[in-house]
Amino acid sequence: METNHSPFLKLDKLQSLLDALTKKGYAIIGPVVRDQTIVYDEVTSISDMPIGITDEQEAGHYRTLKNELSPSSAFHFTLGPTSIKQFFYPPKETLWKANRSDNGNIEFNSNHTDINHIAPKAFIGVRSCELTALAIQDKIFLGGEHIDPNYKSRRGEAFIVAVNCSKAGLTCFCSSMDTGPKALKGYDIVLTEVAKENSAPFYILQAGSDAGEALINGLSLQSASTKEEKKAQKVTEQTVAQMSRSIQTIGLKQLLSSSTDHPHWEDVASRCLSCANCTMVCPTCFCSTVEDITDLTAANTERVRKWDSCFNIDFSYIHGGSQRSSVKSRYRQWMTHKLSTWWDQFQTSGCVGCGRCITWCPVGIDITEEVRKISEPP
Repeated sequence: METNHSPFLKLDKLQSLLDALTKKGYAIIGPVVRDQTIVYDEVTSISDMPIGITDEQEAGHYRTLKNELSPSSAFHFTLGPTSIKQFFYPPKETLWKANRSDNGNIEFNSNHTDINHIAPKAFIGVRSCELTALAIQDKIFLGGEHIDPNYKSRRGEAFIVAVNCSKAGLTCFCSSMDTGPKALKGYDIVLTEVAKENSAPFYILQAGSDAGEALINGLSLQSASTKEEKKAQKVTEQTVAQMSRSIQTIGLKQLLSSSTDHPHWEDVASRCLSCANCTMVCPTCFCSTVEDITDLTAANTERVRKWDSCFNIDFSYIHGGSQRSSVKSRYRQWMTHKLSTWWDQFQTSGCVGCGRCITWCPVGIDITEEVRKISEPP
């Protein structure tokens, strides 16, 4: 293979990439169609993936439909309601389990999921905004003095095949957040799908790690031509041009931290259902609660961590009541934390511009529009 051109493969050879990952012992997670949405789940063949399926998104609206222009395309869609966060930081996880025997001895297991015996996962179809979100999760669970051991184990074994976005949904605004649509880091391999009308697409590959380069070399791929590489370069440029939403990030941190009394918070609160959908689909939100569960014999107990949300009134409950009892205070807390005070904690924004919170809000609240309204004088 020529070293001055990128590796190249066609759709019918994409299976060889999956087979190589399977041979290395990975369980492969990729996009599948389920309940009329495109979500992440286990795949073994490219036939499991949404070939020829695209999506349509707007505020409070999502649907899948056939891709009439490129019926063989494997990745011509935007993000569904699930992110890869769930595979590193599960929605529900047993932290420890204790059992008391008949003689009174206590057996304590602090790693009940036995994470070391679960097959490592390879992810295919991961987008740039999600790679940024994953880097933020790394700061949360791997940074500082207290490291989450299960997250560390899952994260360290993961292999990521990213895909540069060839389509922007109407709720996407990653370009303005500087998080996409082209993947720049955080992957082992990145694919660019070049769709051709009424014919099969082709893929340009680029390695992002030693492991990725070794896997590509093992596939014995041909090299792309200069013309094919130029077509691939135009893919993300066209995706940027498709984006109709944006957030002005310059001065945003200071704006939100100084606008706690802005009257627009009352307006958004009158529309918000406080349902927590936005936080459940967000790839960076990490709020959780812990439950201790004991059976009726008092011989078996476990501690379970579950995803929670700052939109739930009990989330800020301490002695004396909830500290954020109004919808106004909870929405303000969420958006201000996401776009302002997150910088103080993690030196980054908590928003990656994926647009999920807009799409999956039942009443179509648009964070980009709320930011614009807050930036206007009262």
